[in-house]
Amino acid sequence: MLEHGGRLRRAALQYGIPLSDWLDLSTGINPHAWPVPPVPPEAWQRLPEEHDGLEAAAAQYYGTDELLPVAGSQAAIQALPGLIPGERVTVLAPTYAEHAHAWRDRRVRACSADTIDAAVANTDVLLLVQPNNPSGVQFPHAQLLDWHARLVARGGWLIVDEAFIDAAPTESLASAAGRPNLVVLRSLGKFFGLAGARVGCVLAPAGLRQRLAEQLGPWTISGPARHVARHAFADTTWQTTMRERLAHEGVRLADLLRSNGLGAPSGPALFQWLRHRDAATLHDRLARQGILVRRFDEPASLRFGLPPDEAGWTRLARALANL
Repeated sequence: MLEHGGRLRRAALQYGIPLSDWLDLSTGINPHAWPVPPVPPEAWQRLPEEHDGLEAAAAQYYGTDELLPVAGSQAAIQALPGLIPGERVTVLAPTYAEHAHAWRDRRVRACSADTIDAAVANTDVLLLVQPNNPSGVQFPHAQLLDWHARLVARGGWLIVDEAFIDAAPTESLASAAGRPNLVVLRSLGKFFGLAGARVGCVLAPAGLRQRLAEQLGPWTISGPARHVARHAFADTTWQTTMRERLAHEGVRLADLLRSNGLGAPSGPALFQWLRHRDAATLHDRLARQGILVRRFDEPASLRFGLPPDEAGWTRLARALANL
């Protein structure tokens, strides 16, 4: 199993600080989660069924019906290598480690952002996270579509994981969904703050969606999760308000890190990534103050999620000043 953020219980044991006393900034998940309404009893009592409105709500939200709801985008990440041909796989580095891990039986090459364009000529599958996790790197639409055209012309594939794009949805490739050999992964967990629901969508051509559905099997998303996701997708008022809030807080977090002399962070609205040669030391010193951030060893860096409230912002500011 690969290392991920969100291992708060382990940190609590390691540092001897009770769970309730931590400020967890390690995941990049929206701390202002969509307010989940009561779940009707029948959602628990009956097997999940299609045509309950989830697919229609997702289609309205993403602007396309070329989609398949799945139990979180992680389920698709693990299944896609069994459905997509190609020996040479190119990924951005650094990036979400589960992607390269899923393709580990192929020839996986990690490239920096400025070498991706040259690598396209020698790859069968180009796999990008957009905006990238953890670096926040993001490629223009025109560049992505150019790479897709060059790949598909010789049978290659473009896979784009847009788990963190919901705060700026106009940057999404959802409008291109259904094109041959293009896969776009979306997640309910990050922007809506509903990671525990385990709901995502795969935007892809019909043939691939059908094969993926057959591989994953029936009832991949629980009845309660389908109910919650359907209503979250439909709540446009909350979405608009939250995008404005996250845009402001993302800038606030970047400014806070910069003002404490930690360098120039980068990232989308939901997190900021900070390269620092003493990342391990900073991580430990923050943890000793009950603040958990995500540490990366290669390159040495930290990822900061958003505090959940003003008390959290004040606590983070004091801890950074103490560094």
